[in-house]
Amino acid sequence: MARCLIGCGSNRGSRRDQLDRAVELLRYMPGVTMQAVSRYRETAPVGGPPGQRAFLNGACLIETDLKPHDVLQLLTAVENTLHREREERWADRTIDLDLLLYDDLIVDSEDLTVPHPRMATRRFVLEPAAEIAAELHHPIAACTVKELLDNIATHALLIAIVGVPGTATSEIMDVVADSLMAHAVHANVPHPGDDHSASRCLATWRHAVTTWSEAVATDCREEGPHITVTNAWCETLLGAAAEVLTPDDQASLHAHADSLRHSLMRPTAALFLHADEATLRERVAFHLRQASRHTDVFADLAATTILLPALDDAVASLLRMQERIEQWLRGGSSRCPPPRAVVRIDAGDLPQAIAEASAAVEAML
Repeated sequence: MARCLIGCGSNRGSRRDQLDRAVELLRYMPGVTMQAVSRYRETAPVGGPPGQRAFLNGACLIETDLKPHDVLQLLTAVENTLHREREERWADRTIDLDLLLYDDLIVDSEDLTVPHPRMATRRFVLEPAAEIAAELHHPIAACTVKELLDNIATHALLIAIVGVPGTATSEIMDVVADSLMAHAVHANVPHPGDDHSASRCLATWRHAVTTWSEAVATDCREEGPHITVTNAWCETLLGAAAEVLTPDDQASLHAHADSLRHSLMRPTAALFLHADEATLRERVAFHLRQASRHTDVFADLAATTILLPALDDAVASLLRMQERIEQWLRGGSSRCPPPRAVVRIDAGDLPQAIAEASAAVEAML
């Protein structure tokens, strides 16, 4: 029998009655044994259209012999019974049932992702979940549900905006910081690749790693509740350095970065701005066409296009860098464990990426 954690929410109609009905329908489904139901909590809506009513949120823990996709179909059937409408993403709803965890299983298919890809940054999910299943294990974050809640239940949040050049990390960071009155810490020295003559110089990369790290560490020493949002995450530099430095110089740069980590907070969350090949190709081509006009749009692509002026070479390099970052975020390494909360955001649609990034941070508060 598998233990499944289900998130429940409602902000339309008789919220408590609908949550109660959903739990009762689940309780009597064949192949399901209800283990625990949390208290309901009222929370403000996060993301979605303005003017929505507050949510009631809860969680329940079931045991089942159903397969993950069968559990998804069961939850969809309950939502349909309670007249769930799906006309607009994040709009108000009579009932919302999410499969958060299915034992230690990891599923990544077109119609189902388990663990739920945004549960680690959502306080309204983690608080009721921790009430009934505190010790349940999250197989990607490699910690318990209670530890996920503790990670975001802090007076000082450090949010790393992570992505390769061309994913608009700086622009998205500024909008998120402004919308939440957070501190924005920019990568405060030029990317080493901006200077072709110095791009293969280990000392240049060491200087960049040092200044990026010191900028974040200085901001995070501030006392009292605060939110820091930064694109100065050194793993981005390390991924780019692998494109130009020798293996020995890469090892030396990693050792230097390791020596600085003791002064840094582990990021509360990483918002990973992911771009597919078509998006990167379009943006690199735009940058190459517009470079002579001194546009600031996707200006962070300058380092890549200086080193690799051919479009195909530049795109291939960015895709390799992105894969390295994603590998670190999936499992980290002995030298650099990833943040416990990682949200993957499609960087292809910038307005939507901004909305998702803002909602991810807002949901932690």
